[in-house]
Amino acid sequence: MTATLSRPQSPTARPGSGSGPGSRPGSRLRAAGRRHGPVLALFGALKLTGFLSFMYLLSSAGDYRTRDPRFGGGAHAWDVLATWDGWWYQQIALHGYDPKLVEVPGATGLITLEGNSAAFFPLYPALVRMVMAVTGLGPYGAGMLVSVLASFAAALGVYAIAERFGGRRAGLAAAGLWAVWPGSGVEWALYSDSLYVALAAWTCYTVITGRWLTAGVLAFAAGLNRPTAAALIAGVGVAALLSLRRHEDGVPRPLLAAAMAPLGLFGYLLWVGNRMGDLGGYFKLQSGAWAHEFDYGKQTLDVLTSVPVGHFGDYLFAYPFADVIGVGVVLLAFALLPLLLRLRPPSILVVHTVLTLALVLGSQQIFANVSRYLLPCFPLFLPLAAAMRRLSLPVQCALLGIAALASGSYAGYVLFELGVP
Repeated sequence: MTATLSRPQSPTARPGSGSGPGSRPGSRLRAAGRRHGPVLALFGALKLTGFLSFMYLLSSAGDYRTRDPRFGGGAHAWDVLATWDGWWYQQIALHGYDPKLVEVPGATGLITLEGNSAAFFPLYPALVRMVMAVTGLGPYGAGMLVSVLASFAAALGVYAIAERFGGRRAGLAAAGLWAVWPGSGVEWALYSDSLYVALAAWTCYTVITGRWLTAGVLAFAAGLNRPTAAALIAGVGVAALLSLRRHEDGVPRPLLAAAMAPLGLFGYLLWVGNRMGDLGGYFKLQSGAWAHEFDYGKQTLDVLTSVPVGHFGDYLFAYPFADVIGVGVVLLAFALLPLLLRLRPPSILVVHTVLTLALVLGSQQIFANVSRYLLPCFPLFLPLAAAMRRLSLPVQCALLGIAALASGSYAGYVLFELGVP
């Protein structure tokens, strides 16, 4: 018999649970601590284990000392966390944007575009700048603070979805998987991924629980953070249409959520295009300067048919170690997707996951990035979390702890030093 994930009714408030209208702030705080404390503690312990493992590997290898501070190097091991995309985010936080399309003639006569900060969406660097102003921290400290706090928010969102449909132990397992998943090395780095997953997870949760206006605001914010928010926005739209068809939550709120959701994404793309004098400027910049464009899966197919036979020179941007992990992540995603669909989850989880897979795997890019680009596919954790809930809590923690220790290598060192995150 196939299990079904449906939207349960909201539980009735219990005396002392902290959810009744007359409950005191202190009781609500204690209730929140009892409910969320174990999740935060488990996630924090797993992340700290992986992070320290990563720092140990970096320090032991010492590779970062000989590399450019922009590209995986620095004076200290922890400086690596602010390289690659992190360098761009710091520049935006400090200096803002200057969108433009500048052609660069190559030695062979090939014309390319010069990379600039407009390729990076504004919400994360805006929060970094705000934290700098409030706390007095520099861009590195502010960026790390935003990412770490966002990673905990994402863990709570993943937990909330899994717990709602699989129970508390499944929720803990899902939050733990978010901490150790391939690509999770960027969760505690100057990257926007933790912030995006937090927004995506809570958007899905608020749609599932019928809080449409909150979902619209969160999806709007997600659109200001990453271009793949198009998958989340589509999920909100489909869920809203189904709600209207089933007469579940009235008409105005689902429609308003669906209308609000795309405004952040489209607004930024239009602003960049207007500043560049070309409404398609963002996509031209991505293609011409960053070699990132939708190719209907050609690059991914090249990698999937080359890496297993050791032909790393048969495709663009080869990073053998990181690409092997990327291939493993893609195959794992393909294996988990039918298991997720078998659970019959709410439409927003399906649409968001399937379209994220399509957008990521259908694009030409540095394939080493795939393991982090697929971090938003957290609904794929649900089948694993449902299976892990049958394990005792000590066994579950032991398995996740081993994975956390290993993640310092596969989700940290390989991603930042042997590939390009």
